[in-house]
Amino acid sequence: MTIADIKKNTEGKMEQSIAALKNNLSRIRTGRANPQLLDAIHVEYYGSMVPLSQVANVSLLDARTISVQPWEKNMSAKIEKAIRESDLGLNPASLGELIRVPMPPMSEERRKEMTKLARTEGEGAKVAIRNLRRDANEQVKKLVKDKQASEDDQKRSEADVQKVTDKFIAEVDALVAAKEQDILAI
Repeated sequence: MTIADIKKNTEGKMEQSIAALKNNLSRIRTGRANPQLLDAIHVEYYGSMVPLSQVANVSLLDARTISVQPWEKNMSAKIEKAIRESDLGLNPASLGELIRVPMPPMSEERRKEMTKLARTEGEGAKVAIRNLRRDANEQVKKLVKDKQASEDDQKRSEADVQKVTDKFIAEVDALVAAKEQDILAI
């Protein structure tokens, strides 16, 4: 493995960390309705637990209401129960075949909780990125030890990896700041 391969692999893994952070942040509740909020909910479907999105169409009715349209009529009660029992604090209401999930306004305490959760997710992503930086630097040191690269190459590589790390850390900070603004808005 060359230094260029190590850099490329490290950058790819850092991008995966950012994608995972975006996914985790999308599940944190804000004052607005977001269909991704229900992605983590699983419903019993013929004896097995499946994600809600596999048994119903989840969309927005308006800025504060999510609609869930089950594909089978007999699933309405199970879906409603799963949403109610989730830790999201939502209270779905059934209107015939359509289930409406209104977003209750968030209390100040809940906003602080969600902001703290967003920061925790961001910190986790930063730790993952820093670990990737450390791993890349160790791989380069091993190449130098095995006489496959010079010490000058090592210094350049460490500087390059640090620049990439700084870029991704800044991206994490920006994502967390944007999520905090979403949570505190409304």
